[in-house]
Amino acid sequence: MPRRLHLFLAISIATWHFSDATTSQIRMPGVVPEADSYLCTSLELSDQENYLTGFKALTTKGTAHHILLFGCEEPGSDELVWDCGEMNKPNDEMPRAPTCGSKPAILYAWALDAPPLELPKDVGFQVGGYSNIRHLVMQVHYMHSKEEPDETGLEITHTEEPQPKLAATMLLVTGGTLPANKTESFETACMIEEDVVMHPFAYRTHTHRHGKEVSGWLVKEDQSQEDHWKLIGRRDPQLPQMFVPVEDGSMTIQQGDMVTARCVMANNEDRDIPMGATGEDEMCNFYVMYWTDGEVMRDNTCYSPGAPDYRWGREAALNHIPK
Repeated sequence: MPRRLHLFLAISIATWHFSDATTSQIRMPGVVPEADSYLCTSLELSDQENYLTGFKALTTKGTAHHILLFGCEEPGSDELVWDCGEMNKPNDEMPRAPTCGSKPAILYAWALDAPPLELPKDVGFQVGGYSNIRHLVMQVHYMHSKEEPDETGLEITHTEEPQPKLAATMLLVTGGTLPANKTESFETACMIEEDVVMHPFAYRTHTHRHGKEVSGWLVKEDQSQEDHWKLIGRRDPQLPQMFVPVEDGSMTIQQGDMVTARCVMANNEDRDIPMGATGEDEMCNFYVMYWTDGEVMRDNTCYSPGAPDYRWGREAALNHIPK
């Protein structure tokens, strides 16, 4: 059965109060992971609404390749820990299930010893209570096997005080294949169809070892169907994969705008490398953390098939594409 998080205090490893905020932890319960495994554990939230305002990883890159924190209506499993690497070889000793059973939402992501993240003043992720997020699910990707039990986790700062600005995280991601001995660009683009005004304040990039540069862009089309590009953020994905401030803090994204991302990767190996979940695959991810004055978007995922089947100028019909 899932653990219940009553007012976030019942299972907290370490809890204290400051400025009306509380800090609690979610941890792996002493797992012994195999190499390239994705493990999930969950916490059931109480009926008391809370707002998440900060995150700190309790691990190092030598232990965990990356951590994702999801908000779910229902977790993918009722087990204490489960195998949630849906694209990987099954773990015979552990049940396999999706990360979330319903309504998944990415709240936070960490990799490469990224530092703690504190959200801007008056901004928080709404969870528990009457929100759609009734459970927190932490997914940990272990690149290497471990012989000793591991308790990798996250320290989460939260408050019961309602925050006037609601936070959410949008993920732009591609499929595709990186050809042998070639540099390739992987691109994705999505029109914002919901009636919402988004204020992006931080972004994060993620690839595996072949990534050279990841960038995200806001595209607005004028009456002459000319595209105007504005950089959300650009970063070397081999640097600590932290959320960093967007290029322009006054930027807004609204209905009818296009949000795009591009990953440049270089393959010096004599094999084609697919986008996938294992350490021998690649990934092209660009995360945009934003706030709104009202409801956040219902759909926060933007996907394309990636190279060689998808190009901004062809499938998305974009023009004036930046180099």
